[in-house]
Amino acid sequence: MTTAEMETSPQPAPHSPEEGGGNWREYFSFSTDHKVIGIQYLVTSFIFYLIGGLLAEGVRTELATPDPDFVSPDLYNGLFTVHATVMIFLWIVPVGAGFANYLIPLMIGARDMAFPRLNAVAFWMIPPGGILLLSSFFFDPPAAGWTSYPPLSLITNEAGQLIWILSLLVLGTSSILGAINFFTTIMLMRIPDMKLNDMPLICWAMLATSGLILIATPVLAGALILLAFDLIAGTAFFNPTGGGDPIVYQHMFWFYSHPAVYIMILPVFGLISEILPVHSRKPIFGYQAIAYSSLAISFLGLIVWAHHMFTSGTPGWLRMFFMIATMAIAVPTGIKVFSWVATIWGGKLRLNSAMFFSIGFVSMFVIGGLSGIMLASVPFDIHVHDTYFVVAHLHYVLFGGSVFGIYAGLYHWFPKMTGRMLNEFWGKVHFALTLIGFNLCFLPMHWLGLQGMPRRVALYDPKFATVNMICTVGSFILAISTIPFIINAIWSWNRGTKAKANPWRALTLEWLTSSPPPVENFLEEPVLWSGPYEYGIDTVSYDTEQSVEELLAEVKGSN
Repeated sequence: MTTAEMETSPQPAPHSPEEGGGNWREYFSFSTDHKVIGIQYLVTSFIFYLIGGLLAEGVRTELATPDPDFVSPDLYNGLFTVHATVMIFLWIVPVGAGFANYLIPLMIGARDMAFPRLNAVAFWMIPPGGILLLSSFFFDPPAAGWTSYPPLSLITNEAGQLIWILSLLVLGTSSILGAINFFTTIMLMRIPDMKLNDMPLICWAMLATSGLILIATPVLAGALILLAFDLIAGTAFFNPTGGGDPIVYQHMFWFYSHPAVYIMILPVFGLISEILPVHSRKPIFGYQAIAYSSLAISFLGLIVWAHHMFTSGTPGWLRMFFMIATMAIAVPTGIKVFSWVATIWGGKLRLNSAMFFSIGFVSMFVIGGLSGIMLASVPFDIHVHDTYFVVAHLHYVLFGGSVFGIYAGLYHWFPKMTGRMLNEFWGKVHFALTLIGFNLCFLPMHWLGLQGMPRRVALYDPKFATVNMICTVGSFILAISTIPFIINAIWSWNRGTKAKANPWRALTLEWLTSSPPPVENFLEEPVLWSGPYEYGIDTVSYDTEQSVEELLAEVKGSN
């Protein structure tokens, strides 16, 4: 990796309120500071995560027994529809944007994003979009849901459906504006010494994510607009009673909705690639392989959507193409997993909360990936289509994957964002409860799906009652697991141990400024003194009390 050594090693300047950190009122303002916007994204999306979790608990409480004894079937449909939409559009997608907003300018040595005002506009579309989405539930829950396609003639609750569509158009527009900003910032605002192969891997992940957003999101917007015309103006783009074709809606819907999985997971891949080398004290294994595999996932993610439609009358030759393409996408994903495992192998591991969640992410995501390969096979997919096997797979990828990785990122960068350390004991309690609750909730769903229990229904065969009760107990443990994190975060932000500028002794540029950083990030333009992952097991000592100045001198001498 190219390096440019600097003659002196500047000690990060001490933080003062005038330089950064700001007043709490700043987080409720139309700020153009990328750090403020990043925290606005993170806090807002976490609030929606809690709301989506409450909706999920309503679903699981109803499914604890085979009978409709908690909510009606219609209300159940609304619960899982809004739960899924909130978790995707108001939690995982914007939380990835939050991390990228905060970190990328710092990591590339920039003073802000390329378009600060556009950045603020993108965030401030999230709260009204979220309010619209939640209000659709009270106006009559949207009947079409996130992944079901009844004939449009059966949709009678047009108000809820139209509000749902409008909310997704607002949130999708926010996502597109953010993607434009990330792509431009990464490509044009790096410090002169930083070439493409010197970038932190999260930058590669966000380039791949931005490409997917810019290509796929407008297709979903088009599908939703045409659906709205069918509802409002009586057109028949998708209504079979007027000569329309609902399968076209499925194609447009899934052309976005499968790449959406990678829009959600690629930023987390970037976070994990940053965290593992720091807490393993080893260089990242296969930098270029990880970087270019993100681009490969982005490309292949656009040509696998129809594996969701194997039961929709897809011709045999087309099934074969999408089956092979879906299996092929496991190759660049497997490259990442192999590289992460090789990175921690033989390393001097710091087993803190960030590392526990990172290792948990890799483990849970591998399980989700293996079940994904199974679903890529046409005969197996037809057997378990629309069963709880698909629900289990989805959650192992998006909760076991994305959410575990998000928590890892929060524990790792909390000191940089707040200047305070999170409590490690309660972080480990949080991890243990999350791991137990998650696996107790979703692992048995594989068996339910193989035995034929359909998803998206409130009533089911009593023979599945025991396993569903186990899943519901797991969901309650998973809900409880958020409590120690919330208390830990609030307490630590106000009264936690003060963090050093670089408590992890990391090498990326965001750690060469104060914690929190000044308003414009750096008091002077940073110099790229090494690659972002050039840790040495034998040449760099594992001393958490070492100052940044001593660390820089030591690594410079070892090189």
